[in-house]
Amino acid sequence: MDTALVHDLRIDTAPKTLRELTLERLRGAIISGRFASGERLVERVLCDQIGVSRSIIREAICFLEAEGLVEIAPRSGPIVARMDWAQAKQIYDIRMLLEAQAATTCAQKADAAAKTKLKSVLKALRNVFAQPDGDDKEQAVYATTTHFYEVIFTTAEHEVAWDIVHRLNGRISRLRALTLAMADRPVSGLTRITEICDAIVANDPDRAAHAVQNHLAEAAAIARRLLADEASAKDGQA
Repeated sequence: MDTALVHDLRIDTAPKTLRELTLERLRGAIISGRFASGERLVERVLCDQIGVSRSIIREAICFLEAEGLVEIAPRSGPIVARMDWAQAKQIYDIRMLLEAQAATTCAQKADAAAKTKLKSVLKALRNVFAQPDGDDKEQAVYATTTHFYEVIFTTAEHEVAWDIVHRLNGRISRLRALTLAMADRPVSGLTRITEICDAIVANDPDRAAHAVQNHLAEAAAIARRLLADEASAKDGQA
């Protein structure tokens, strides 16, 4: 048989299952804010909205609970996990420590192949930001941004630190949804990420750490303001 034909027939990536697609849809809806903090997740309603069985919804909710995006409230069942500034600050503090150190080490270790890979992911992120707004764009932004940081951590050989960050990724993505696209931020989120990439490509560890710190400090300030506004609005409705 023609080897080219065999190559054409090969399935490189297995198709996603209904469970995986359901998990992606629910995760994306929570991260984007379509399901608000504290909102009940009613199985019957979700089955109708997504078009899957209750068993699939329950499995997805279990995964999201493990990611910290869902919590089980007494007498209410699953709800979207509440996010306040006290929790957000802890996440930003962890990111500041781990990401600044990873960027420093990455800038020291990055060879030509790592630099090419990082620049390729940044190019993909620019293309995603240029797309029209919508759910697909939002999910692509989170996935591509996560990939950008994964390259930094793996190049730095900080696998344990990446595992910690990866476990927080759902909550990190919720915060990114609040801050990355804010029109009133002094410097755009994409510009800050570009600064991190440029410093690593230049093999400048001090500038790489400083770029991460600037990016996270700015994002944390925006998140603090937005979460305070959200808390005030809820208090006003009470």
